[in-house]
Amino acid sequence: MQRIVADVPAGPLFATPQARPGLPPPNRRWTDRLWWFGWFSMKRSEGTPDWHLNPFTNARGDRTRPWWTIPDFAGSGDIKGVWELSRFGWLASCATQAAHGDTKALATINHWLQSWLQDNPPYRGVNWKCGQEAALRVIHLMAAALVLDQDRTPQPTLAATIALHLKRIAPTMSYAIGQDNNHGTSEAAAMFIGGSFLSALGWREARTWARTGRRWLENRARHLIAPDGSFSQYSIVYHRLMLDTFSFVEVWRRRHDLAPFSATMRNRLDAATAWLDGMVERTSGDTPNLGANDGAHILPLTETDYRDFRPSLQLASVLFRGQRAIKDAGPWDDQLHWLGLSSAIELAPEPVSASFDNGGFHVLRNDRAMACLRYPRFRFRPSQSDLLHLDLWADGRNLLRDAGSFSYNAAPDISAYFAGTAAHNSIEFNGRDQMPRLSRFLFGAWPKAREVRSIRNPDNRCAAAFTDDRGMFHHRNVSLQPDGFTCVDTISGPFDNAILRWRLLPGLYQLEGHHLIGAHLRLSISCDDPNFTMHLTTGAESRYYLHQAEIPVLEIRLKRPCRIDTTGKF
Repeated sequence: MQRIVADVPAGPLFATPQARPGLPPPNRRWTDRLWWFGWFSMKRSEGTPDWHLNPFTNARGDRTRPWWTIPDFAGSGDIKGVWELSRFGWLASCATQAAHGDTKALATINHWLQSWLQDNPPYRGVNWKCGQEAALRVIHLMAAALVLDQDRTPQPTLAATIALHLKRIAPTMSYAIGQDNNHGTSEAAAMFIGGSFLSALGWREARTWARTGRRWLENRARHLIAPDGSFSQYSIVYHRLMLDTFSFVEVWRRRHDLAPFSATMRNRLDAATAWLDGMVERTSGDTPNLGANDGAHILPLTETDYRDFRPSLQLASVLFRGQRAIKDAGPWDDQLHWLGLSSAIELAPEPVSASFDNGGFHVLRNDRAMACLRYPRFRFRPSQSDLLHLDLWADGRNLLRDAGSFSYNAAPDISAYFAGTAAHNSIEFNGRDQMPRLSRFLFGAWPKAREVRSIRNPDNRCAAAFTDDRGMFHHRNVSLQPDGFTCVDTISGPFDNAILRWRLLPGLYQLEGHHLIGAHLRLSISCDDPNFTMHLTTGAESRYYLHQAEIPVLEIRLKRPCRIDTTGKF
């Protein structure tokens, strides 16, 4: 590794902003507390944060060793617990307060940033270990500059800090690109935004950085986003991170009158926006908890919950479709105003049932409910054994739900559970996953979908099937009605036992024969295996990173090839 060195920039990064009328309300979530992953918080002290503390373990990450000598999984527990404050999400929040003339918020910004620079000497310690972490800092620094209207006339220390970060990102861009995930999109975005910012200030290397970022943004959009909008990571949280990243890139491009991106890139981002639009439940802004969930959330310019996807959807829809996705006014519009966009444009049509076959998703919708069926269409590595998982929503409630993924570095049994088939609404054969686990983030023997039936109106029905590497066959047919759903599972193969699981909305349930009765959902089960049994048990879910909760789970246990009919009423 070629050694890169730099001095610590000194001085305030942001000046006192000029007063501006008509600003949206500030995000005051960070006024008195420090936040991790949208759910865990600690009271703010008078001093600066401990930039190397993992509050979940009280261990501290290394701050002195060269970044490339620090192991991925050592020292402080889950490294993301250390990284979270150093992503500078707090900076976006404080910038909205400072834009309203809050001098205390501006002092916090400059004091904390100087503290971070002093406590994280260039390219040493865990907070320099990952190029994507450096990229997210660049995005938040530039977002704060935009909110404070200092992106054209910045303080010299801000420019030096951006250059410091781009010099860290540039040498390892090939690694980021090779991951075929959000690392490449985030780091390309930082290179483009930061490079164009510094180029306008006359920095010698900046044009090369900006060109590199633009090239890889185009490449990543074309390679990682399928024509139907599905993203390479098969994860809704990572899809949001990718889309927010491209959204801020486009905001920056427009504000600085930079050359447009290609029609191919615009079309892929339009499709990615439509994909997210199809997944968002309008009442809460939540979505199915599909795929890996690592707590990532950038540009927190509003006080909406981590699981409210409406600000991201509204921003992307205005930028890439020229339409508002969310009809009613709300904080999702505040994000538009902070970034200099208008919400006074036409409304997009309401999402309808659709199949996103490139990524393997059927989404059934009606006026009251939504169901999402996941099936195997793998062009990139899957991180969860979630084949034919069914997620169900009605009246704003997630009635049948996914477990999430909990942690980047949990104990092996916990990681195996959350990524495994038992944590999904599907069928587990012989107590094993649908795909063999090869490593921490990789499954092997990827099945190919069979008998895929795309959604057809007016019956609002879809289907898919697969056969795993040991000859187990599972076919699932789902239909959605105004007051319920039906799911028909057909299974065969050389198995000794199988379990169909329905992971339920937390609440009280009781079994009466072959019926499960709850306050918001009633399930009736029929099966041509005469010896099938039903049991009400518990499982775990993680809707927020590093957070676990217990949920009820209905298990239907089977001993032979059969057909199982599940009828639900809500």
